[in-house]
Amino acid sequence: MHVEIIKPDEIEKQSFAIITKELEEAGIRLPEESAMVTKRCIHTSADFDYARTLTFSEGAVARMQELLRGGALIVTDTNMALAGINQRKLAELGTKALCFMADPGVAEEAKKRGITRAAVSMERAAALDREVIFAIGNAPTALIRLHEMMEEKRFTPAFVIGVPVGFVNVVWAKELFLDTPIPYIINRGRKGGSNIAAAICNAVLYSM
Repeated sequence: MHVEIIKPDEIEKQSFAIITKELEEAGIRLPEESAMVTKRCIHTSADFDYARTLTFSEGAVARMQELLRGGALIVTDTNMALAGINQRKLAELGTKALCFMADPGVAEEAKKRGITRAAVSMERAAALDREVIFAIGNAPTALIRLHEMMEEKRFTPAFVIGVPVGFVNVVWAKELFLDTPIPYIINRGRKGGSNIAAAICNAVLYSM
């Protein structure tokens, strides 16, 4: 079997060409505004289900771009997602991504209150003095706590990327935001993950 040596940037270019072709062959036409986000999720996972399950509020991509240009922070629920987001692109916009999950104070408070570190992390993020885009790829409890704070009128997130993966409370937690005025990118169903959360952030950053 002959293996062709291809430069990294050419590999990505060819990969997106294959994704576009296979979507066309399947009769799937993605909305122009969000197409690159969906394609990058497929590129990251090799899973074409994202063309069906990834859900966008009206004008979601444009709104996220606007927030980033205005200096909004990105807060993730895993250090894995944090590591995957292009910090150089964020720095060019005068902002950055953060994650509080490894903070010893978060772990201590979560243990004391009997709740998850993800929930406490969302409370820490709510106390920041800038607008926050939440990129949640692992913990449905992060989404649940965000929604609770909204209902308590304690905090309103600027944007929610809700793509946690798993089996317990995952589907329900994602759908909490579908009927709210909060702009969102949500993947319905069980699939998602930290890599998908990072891929969505990068797709928006690369489109700016």
